[in-house]
Amino acid sequence: MSAKLKFFLIVILSISATVGAGVYITLHQKSVPIVETNDGQTQQVGAIHQSQEVAEFSERSDYQTIPLEKLNSSLQGSNPTTLALNAFEDIAVAGTRKIEVVYPQPNQALVTITQIKRGDNSVGKVKYRAEMTAFGRSLFISSPPVWQIIWAGSQEECSIGSRSHTKLNHICH
Repeated sequence: MSAKLKFFLIVILSISATVGAGVYITLHQKSVPIVETNDGQTQQVGAIHQSQEVAEFSERSDYQTIPLEKLNSSLQGSNPTTLALNAFEDIAVAGTRKIEVVYPQPNQALVTITQIKRGDNSVGKVKYRAEMTAFGRSLFISSPPVWQIIWAGSQEECSIGSRSHTKLNHICH
């Protein structure tokens, strides 16, 4: 056997072993959701039961769906927080803002932006929610994953005096 053929076989076997080990590790890795708040602190949350993970996505029913075509920004990016802020920038109103990012799975991100607006006699909260999925990396393996918005929604909660009620994508009066 020639030296070139031996070298070629060694390279092919090395690549195959590396890919196999990577797939094995990825499939057998336990996912721990990570919660990130807008003040830069990250918290790891313990294992969540399957029913709680499903409940996370059932919150869609509390939101009015925003068609992705109405978002005037790119639906793909490397940072879920920045991606959501840019997506809702034209829709969002002025006021105090709270951003929460949750990663229920390694390839999923849920970004909730809560804005508190103050009117004449009312205080209202507008919540925007973007669900994202990661589908690869840009250019290099060491680069961050590319995230894509797959669903967006909003809800509005109004407080008039001591009463509070929730409206889906309506203006508080």
